[in-house]
Amino acid sequence: MRQVPALVLLAFTAACAMIGPEAPTKEAAPPAPAPVSARSSSAEELVDYLSHLRGMSDSALTAEASRQRKESTDLSRVKAALALSLSAQAEEAEILALVDPAARRENTDRDVKAVASFLQALATERRKLKENAAAAGKNLREERRAAEAQKQRADALQQKLDALTDLEKSLADRQSTTR
Repeated sequence: MRQVPALVLLAFTAACAMIGPEAPTKEAAPPAPAPVSARSSSAEELVDYLSHLRGMSDSALTAEASRQRKESTDLSRVKAALALSLSAQAEEAEILALVDPAARRENTDRDVKAVASFLQALATERRKLKENAAAAGKNLREERRAAEAQKQRADALQQKLDALTDLEKSLADRQSTTR
């Protein structure tokens, strides 16, 4: 008995799905997306710019960053920093130098300031990671040197042990021939 309402509901939804959509009415087509310069939000412009940068090589990203640096606006500096942050060869100090003024300035557009702060944190983390990687590399080299020194010492001790064993055998052979 409990299944009947569920079956009725299922049949009703299936019937609704079978009814085709209404004929389209003649409405105006939706407007095409506005060009980047006409958009009101710099966040949208930055997101579009980031999607433009995604497929670029390191050399193209560096060239794009240089092109953006020619303009002196906060938005162009943040764009240059975005390009550099996607490049593996970029220096964190360069990224920080581009975004620090925009992140600190009070009258900066809030979207630009947010992206600048994000890039600032990203560059700082990248710097820390590079420093940690360099320290880990240094520790690894030191540990390898220590392991090599221990191996050399173990080899030297083994040679001494072998020499003592040979000496003991020769003394034992001498005593057995003299008797």
